[in-house]
Amino acid sequence: MADAYLALGSNLGDRWGQLSRACRSLAGLARTAVTGVSGVYETTPVGGPADQGVFLNAVVAVTTELEPVELLARMQAIEAAAGRPSRSERARWGPRPLDLDLLLYDQRVVVEPGLRVPHPRLHERWFVLRPLADVAAEVTHPTLGRTIADLLADVPADAGAVRHSGGSLREAAGLAGVAGERKDDDEA
Repeated sequence: MADAYLALGSNLGDRWGQLSRACRSLAGLARTAVTGVSGVYETTPVGGPADQGVFLNAVVAVTTELEPVELLARMQAIEAAAGRPSRSERARWGPRPLDLDLLLYDQRVVVEPGLRVPHPRLHERWFVLRPLADVAAEVTHPTLGRTIADLLADVPADAGAVRHSGGSLREAAGLAGVAGERKDDDEA
């Protein structure tokens, strides 16, 4: 079994519902178990059209027997079921009902057509690192050799970011038995 970390984002439609349904879909994947769900953060978009809405972002930790390319294919099927247009039909970094990214897969480095793990911009993006630190603060980035918590400390916070107060995504997805986010000292 491999430990993998998946980013979830949505800035179209029922954003909370999209993330909740994605969590349930990920929990339903064969040979895969959800082991953790981060808090949810509302953040401004990075890149893309200037007039798009704000994102809700989260990270789901899983253990899986699926290989990275197979896991990615299942994630893309979940995105398509949520109404995400194919790569050829959408603007890069444009608005989307659901965006799923494979961030880390054990300590493996994967370079395949359409897939790079670790995610190539993971260490630059607060909106990815903040929820990832909720569930994997002490995990070491396989190529940078630094923990997620250390990487987060080096990235300026999104000035417009707020922790979403809509409740627990873990509970909304019906995953009450799954570990929740780690509480920071100032949130405990």
